[in-house]
Amino acid sequence: MDTFQLFIAIISLAAVFSIINRKLLKLPDTIGVMLLAILTAGGFGLYSFVDKETFMNACQLVEQIDFKEIVFDFLLGFLLFAGAIHVNLTALLKERGPVIIYASFGVLISTLLIGTALYGIVTLLSLNINYLYCLVFGALISPTDPVAVLALLKKAGAPKDLEIKIVGESLFNDGVGIVVFLSIFSLATMMEEFSMSHIGLEFLQEAGGGLAMGALLGYVGSRLIQNLRKQPILAVHVSLAIVMGGYSLSSLLHVSGALAMVMAGLMVGNTLRKESACKELQVHMNVFWKVIDEILNSVLFVLIGVEIIALDFNLNYLIVGLLAIVIVLVSRFISVVMANVFLRKEHRSDLMQMYILTWAGLRGGISIALALSLPEGEIRDALLFTTYVVVVFSIIVQGLTIERLILKLLK
Repeated sequence: MDTFQLFIAIISLAAVFSIINRKLLKLPDTIGVMLLAILTAGGFGLYSFVDKETFMNACQLVEQIDFKEIVFDFLLGFLLFAGAIHVNLTALLKERGPVIIYASFGVLISTLLIGTALYGIVTLLSLNINYLYCLVFGALISPTDPVAVLALLKKAGAPKDLEIKIVGESLFNDGVGIVVFLSIFSLATMMEEFSMSHIGLEFLQEAGGGLAMGALLGYVGSRLIQNLRKQPILAVHVSLAIVMGGYSLSSLLHVSGALAMVMAGLMVGNTLRKESACKELQVHMNVFWKVIDEILNSVLFVLIGVEIIALDFNLNYLIVGLLAIVIVLVSRFISVVMANVFLRKEHRSDLMQMYILTWAGLRGGISIALALSLPEGEIRDALLFTTYVVVVFSIIVQGLTIERLILKLLK
């Protein structure tokens, strides 16, 4: 089966799982779809005791899916732009301090804490993973992905300032987390050829260049869309070209395509909210990107679920993964607390909000895609398995309980 046929199969599977979830499970879409994909993968695992050959064929089919390529080269640009276009830029600018601090300083602190704690655990279990690779894990697991929690935040009536902090942080820390991951990974694999100044310059080029590219794309896109307000379908086409062309161009220029898409989406979305914007244009753009967002999110969470079938089970890896859940949550809380120190008093979160910020920090497809990009070997197997355990726990357990937590803490 070629890549195109596999992708068609994944989209079809996502549609079937979405329908089953809506009719039977009635869970939030992304959580329900992923849970059904995991149960399907588990069913194949049990079926291996009856027919091992069919199970092995299923494993080979899943291994043909290039998860990293699908996420980074296709899904990520669309999902970040679609998420950003629906964020109120004015509200985001009011909370720019917390968003910037959480998405930058928070990611760095979280990376250091998680990596250091993980190194202690793998040393106790006699696993051959050095400190730099533990930091690599810290970097890939630190970016939050609140796709599954945003609807729950609104349903639970979370304060708007808290909601915008979570949304804004998640949009920007994806890009920051990827840049931090690439920098530490370069250091881990080419220690003699890299210096801290080199990594710092690479970080500035990726992050700064991505934001500048996004601002340029957003400005040009906004002007074009304004001029096409009487032709909404053509305006949608232009927005599609911005995402596909802009993301590819960012890759060629070696700047962060993730940050570029966030910035472009925020600027285009702000243009659509202006009073001068045509209502028909607003409807077309919002509906199109909402549909794209929901379909591709379903595809992403199906991929997360079915990829589990290709994991090599190891009891030590499971122990590390279960302990990593606690490490990630504690490190997330500490990084939020420490980030608050750098904020003005009026922007600081109280203790209840910090609990929510911690629990709402779900991990998702980006973490798995980064883990899959590691070189083949024992270290990759261990870190990939650990990543899956943390991601599945965060999406299912944290995602399904965040609404109850908000209602309890913010009465």
